[in-house]
Amino acid sequence: MRKITAIFLAFCFCSNFTGCTNKPAAKAATNIVIWHWMTDRDSAFQELAKRYEEETGIRVSFDLYAPSDAYTQKIRAAAQGQALPDIFGVLAEMRDFASFVKAGHILDLTSYMEESGGKWKNSLFAKALAVSQFPEGNVYDVVPGIYGVPIDIMTIQMLYNKDLFQQLGLNPDNPPETFQEFLEIGSKIKAANMQGLVSGWGEMWMIDCLANNYAFNIMGKDKLLATLRGEVSYTDPDWVRVFTLFKEMQDSGVLASGLVTMINKNAEQLFANDKAVFAFNGSWCINVYRGMNPNLNYGVMLPPKVSDNYPMVIWGGAGSSFMVNARSKNKEEAVRFLQWLTAKEQQVFLAETTKNLPANRESLENISEVLSQFADDMDNATHPNTWGVNEFPQVIEAFDKGIQSIIIGEKSPEEVAAIVQTAKERQLAKRLRK
Repeated sequence: MRKITAIFLAFCFCSNFTGCTNKPAAKAATNIVIWHWMTDRDSAFQELAKRYEEETGIRVSFDLYAPSDAYTQKIRAAAQGQALPDIFGVLAEMRDFASFVKAGHILDLTSYMEESGGKWKNSLFAKALAVSQFPEGNVYDVVPGIYGVPIDIMTIQMLYNKDLFQQLGLNPDNPPETFQEFLEIGSKIKAANMQGLVSGWGEMWMIDCLANNYAFNIMGKDKLLATLRGEVSYTDPDWVRVFTLFKEMQDSGVLASGLVTMINKNAEQLFANDKAVFAFNGSWCINVYRGMNPNLNYGVMLPPKVSDNYPMVIWGGAGSSFMVNARSKNKEEAVRFLQWLTAKEQQVFLAETTKNLPANRESLENISEVLSQFADDMDNATHPNTWGVNEFPQVIEAFDKGIQSIIIGEKSPEEVAAIVQTAKERQLAKRLRK
């Protein structure tokens, strides 16, 4: 009897134990993995990840890979192996971004953006969204839609040192509005033995940016885009005028010495330490300057216009954007996190801690005066990703190096125009042969 009782009790114990273990296991906590390259925002991202987990129970891992070149290589390798994280960014031209979309790596977010009468879409700056948007009939043959979420915005403009303006006898509240006024300051800079405009022109893309600003102002968007399509020659008088501007700036003394080999970090140090009168830089510089010299007294201005025929346009739009991995098992949770990240409260936090312009239009209330000056000119912004056509990389290189050669006096504007057009014709001929 004792044996039977023991067996019975053992059976009951095992049945109860087995019954407990056969119950469905608790669902594992979701972990959203995000890869990014933004060293200046990593601590803010980590704090937001902590807040989101406290609110939702969902863990978010922000993994930093820097510098941006190393990050880009990691993203490309992960895409080839279909090992992308739940959320990531693509640092590339529109044609490369399009290839990611067509390969099925990036989720179309249009339906989420349009929910509740377009609530999410309407909360964000349209020009920031446009950087990751493919319209109907786009040249890349991508299904029309919104494929990225901007987390901040930026514009690239000119800055001027108000204290140095006063030393030059200039009104610190009245920066030059016309190109001629800008050139006239060059003689004052020379006489005072100061440095003029600093920028990362050794990295070349910033030369391209300012040259395109002036091309918009001199010839208008339609003619500029016609040039990219191969319908207008770079030897056209309007383009020669664009190239000539850089000779005039150099001759006037308004450009800093060594500008053509200067990297942007060095340019930022010079301007932040009151060693340069002007800078050409993006809105991200506010955080940089604050770290280098909290007492820097400066203002923001549009590049001085050459013509009244067309508006002065600046590069701007999304500063940084995130995409959702279309193959992720957590894509719905990833979308919900990005909706939370771009909501007003989180955008205000990011703006206050990183000094970057928020992508949420309702989050501009408490930003600094100088950040407001960058934001105020968003209506003047354009971005190459929204033009629907790209120039050949070989032509861009010839264009930017040509301007460098003009500044150092090696070539004339007319010679550079001919060189760039030759590079263009060579690439057009290659494309026809394919």
